[in-house]
Amino acid sequence: MPGFVLQIAPAPADLALPTARVGFTVSRRVGNAVVRNRVRRRLREIARMIIPGQARPDLDYVLVGRQGALGRDFAKLRQELVEALKRLKALAPPAAVATP
Repeated sequence: MPGFVLQIAPAPADLALPTARVGFTVSRRVGNAVVRNRVRRRLREIARMIIPGQARPDLDYVLVGRQGALGRDFAKLRQELVEALKRLKALAPPAAVATP
């Protein structure tokens, strides 16, 4: 995706409750600390909105921020996260989707 890279890995088996864990990283190539923090905040917000309700809880997720996340429309970033989850087959089955 233009704004981020999504990586997934199986969650450790020793976790008591299956819960989706999310990590964020933005390299120095994206910009200075202010820019990197802004990208990280945007990614954190889209993950907060999408991951708990639509992602599989047995996986760990890492969002790697890219330069494109700055100028990208927020709604477009959200849609790209859903698309990335679909491509990685990480969407939760409809019966397992939590209702807020």
